[in-house]
Amino acid sequence: MRSRPDHARERARNRGGGDAIRLRRCAGGPTVPGPAVHRVLPSGDNGRVLEMTREDFEELVAEALDRIPPELTRLMDNVAVFVEDEPPAEDPELLGLYEGTPLTERGEWYAGVLPDRITVYRGPTLRMVDGESGGREGVVTEVEVTVVHEIAHHFGIDDERLHELGYG
Repeated sequence: MRSRPDHARERARNRGGGDAIRLRRCAGGPTVPGPAVHRVLPSGDNGRVLEMTREDFEELVAEALDRIPPELTRLMDNVAVFVEDEPPAEDPELLGLYEGTPLTERGEWYAGVLPDRITVYRGPTLRMVDGESGGREGVVTEVEVTVVHEIAHHFGIDDERLHELGYG
């Protein structure tokens, strides 16, 4: 889990193919500072991949978003959540990615910008959970952890604190 300095190039790579799950109070304009990522290496890759349709996976992401307490979702501003099948080739274990300006870093200048972007990657999540023999419940758990992790970045919480809280 790390931030990438070359955020413009990373954003360009992630633009294609994703379907928006939910749009939360979006206003428009560019996403700026570097993205935060959620990556977990599989503990035991058995060569198989747990099968789950994209629609089922998107539903799990939507359900994880629905479990975020309303008092927090009301504070979320100008952020869109996407599901993509695979992350960039140079980071194949990437489970989630936050790209944008955290709420804690926004100031008077923050207006007329594109929504922040949270992307949850289906392929690596299914491979990691299957490698750990977690089955569908393992996917549900990992999707929830990934969604919370990336939303936490939207609120300005860094990876170190997320690890302390069990969302690393």
